[in-house]
Formats: sequence, structure tokens, C-alpha cells
Amino acid sequence: PRLPLYLSLLVAGSSASRPAGGGFISARQVLSRNGPQQRGHACCFATSASSSVSSGGSGNDGGGKPVYTLESIAMDLAKNKYKSVVVVSGAGISVSAGIPDFRSPGTGLYDRLEEYKLPYPEAIFDLEFFRSNPAPFATLASSIWPGQEDGPKPTLAHSFLRLLENKGCLRRVYTQNIDGLESLAGVSDDKLVECHGHFRSCSCISPACGATSFEITECRDSYLRGEAYRCRECGSLSKPDIVFFGEVLPERYEDLIEDDMYECDLLIVMGTSLLVNPVAAMPDWVGWGVPRVLINRELVGSFARDKASLSRGNRDVFEEGDCDHGVAKLCKLAGEDWEEELNMIHESVSE
Repeated sequence: PRLPLYLSLLVAGSSASRPAGGGFISARQVLSRNGPQQRGHACCFATSASSSVSSGGSGNDGGGKPVYTLESIAMDLAKNKYKSVVVVSGAGISVSAGIPDFRSPGTGLYDRLEEYKLPYPEAIFDLEFFRSNPAPFATLASSIWPGQEDGPKPTLAHSFLRLLENKGCLRRVYTQNIDGLESLAGVSDDKLVECHGHFRSCSCISPACGATSFEITECRDSYLRGEAYRCRECGSLSKPDIVFFGEVLPERYEDLIEDDMYECDLLIVMGTSLLVNPVAAMPDWVGWGVPRVLINRELVGSFARDKASLSRGNRDVFEEGDCDHGVAKLCKLAGEDWEEELNMIHESVSE
């Protein structure tokens, strides 16, 4: 069975994600209202096929539950015990490439948008605002469009994603980023879900037209000049196929998310505030026994709510700090071959 379409509608800013009193409703709330997808489990996804793994960890808590640490996770990676690793990544993995994240006070993108005179920071990615005033997004797009000659290169964290694939344990990367650095790092298309879209194609925003898959060169050249592209068919505004507030997530997300969460035997979350649904709810969708690693500057989402689990060292592991430092430490703990291969990949993709 496929994930219900209503889950794909949980995009920040869409009417489906806002209760009458304002704010967001979580994916879990929506699932509880509409009925969970069950495989013998009270959560929206059943205990996964791999969630009963008890060989990992560095002992148990006295009640038979495995106790995980970053070192034990690294050792189990080195022993090839994880076969279906899912990674959820956000803007934090690209910061060292020179791309600002969105919400860091003072340095985040939303704090640096005063020059655009927006009514609110998120308006630059708001579809209705774009219809009325495309200039701010067009100007921004000219500076962040991926693949420019002097543009950003993959970070060590991106290279780690490629390393997981090389080791044969990566099931999927769910990235919230639109910078394309996962692909530049060599992560295969079939291993990647770009939750918020990409710059590789362009579509008309007019519902009456709906023309898609324009010649991307024309669209790119227009935006690189700081000018919004116009549809050949109807003359309406067109934009790269990145997900604005008020739009649904790509079908690929809906097609893969349920099975990926069901099969996941290790979840790694990196560089994200976990504030925008439905991605923000994904850590809650793996089986109860699946270890979860957060590499981040701060506790976020259910990791913050489940501090007791962190203090007991049960399934959650928190590595505080920058993503590059976190993956370097994890690979060093996994052994010399992991560390050397990570550095080799990074050297090859960052030239």
C-alpha cells in the first residue's frame, strides 16, 4: 500500500498544514485523524523489518534494550550490520560550502533578506507572493543556482552520503536542500529523494497551462540574469521545479517514503531544524527499535522531546556540532578504511 496523498500535502504554508487556529499540524496528527498505515503497530508505520536488531549497541539498559553510542554505531557500520540506512539532511550539511542555512540568527538566509523588502522572510518561497512579485526570488535564484563554475562544492557531509552508498548500506537520502550537492558528490539518482525539488527542470505555475519540462537552459539563463522566466505556451511565470510553500512534495517522496521507513535499520539525521512537515516528522516513523543518530548543532524535533532516551543511551545518539565534524568522527570510529575512503571521496568531488 502507498502512503496516503494527504501526507504529501503537508507542506508548510499549504491549507492542508494549517489548523483553524494557525500554526502547523504534524503529520502524526493528520495520520491519527485519517487512520494510520498499520503493519501490526500503533504508530503510523509498523515496527520495521529491521527494527528488532539487538546485536548493535554497547550493551543493554538492564531491561534487554540495546544501548547505542556513536562508537557502537560506527562499529556496527564497519561490521556491515546495517543494510538499510536512511539519511534525512537539511541546510546544515551545506553551510561549510558557503551556502547559508535558513534560520540561524544573524547568518541564516531568512535574516539576510532585508534587501528584498519582503513582508515576511518565507515570502521569497511563497507561491502567491511569487505570482505578484517574482523579482526577489529571481534575484536570489541567480546566486544559488547549482552548477555555476565558481559555485559551491560538496562538503565532507555530502561525501559521507556517497561513502554510505559505496559501502552498500545506503537505502535512501531524503534531502530538504535544493543545492544539488548530493548529486555532485556522486550519490546515485535512485538513492536520492529531493523533498523540496530541484533546479534541473522548469514548469509553468499557471494551473490553466501546466506546461512542464521546459528546456532548462533557457530557464536557467533567464534566472541567472536575475529575470523570472516566462512560459513559451501561455506567457505566465515559470520557475524551477523546487517546492514553494503551498505546493505538494514530489511524487517520488510519496512513492518511496512508506517502504523506506519500514525497511530502515539505521536513521541518520543531519543539519536540520526539523521544523517543516512532513520531513520534520520522519524520525518518528521508523520502527521503535531502530537507532537514530542526530548530527546537529542542537537538539531538534523528537530528539529534543525524547531527552530521556538520550540520557539513558537507548536508541538515540546526539553528536553535537557541525555536520562535517560529526561525520569525520563517525568514520574515524568506524576504522581507518572508512576514514581514508571518506577523505578520498571528498578530495575527488571538491576539486
